[in-house]
Amino acid sequence: MSMAYLAQPDQQQKLEWLDGGVLGMLLDGAATDGQLTVGRFDVSEGEAPPFHLHTREDEVFLLLKGSALVWSGEEEHELKEGGIVYLPRNVPHAYRITSKKADLLMICTPAGIEGMFRYAGRDLATPRPDGFEILPERLAEASDKFGQVIMGPPR
Repeated sequence: MSMAYLAQPDQQQKLEWLDGGVLGMLLDGAATDGQLTVGRFDVSEGEAPPFHLHTREDEVFLLLKGSALVWSGEEEHELKEGGIVYLPRNVPHAYRITSKKADLLMICTPAGIEGMFRYAGRDLATPRPDGFEILPERLAEASDKFGQVIMGPPR
């Protein structure tokens, strides 16, 4: 039996993301026939997306290294290294990295959320435009286009 998809690290797309973090796109809808997206974040202390929800996919975060605060609705929880959280679609949530660095694995099903990251982020294989940053307007546009709803500012 052969594998349906295999990509070595140098074949995986890397995107510049919020606060200078990097998101490696490990698996996307094209590789999984739309079944799931898997990404790996390399982020620093303070990185925090807006409070938001997903209308199309369920999300799992596995904190491989570091620590974070996670909000699900109005509940706040500490996520420690090795901790995992399941965030069903339509549940508002957010996180904030509290360690100096964090390594965070994201799994979403079905696939599709990678479009939002690609739309708002920047492929590291391309030249970096002077002053590049992900502006709130661009993130809001990308979120709306790919089924995310921003509920409020980062926490």
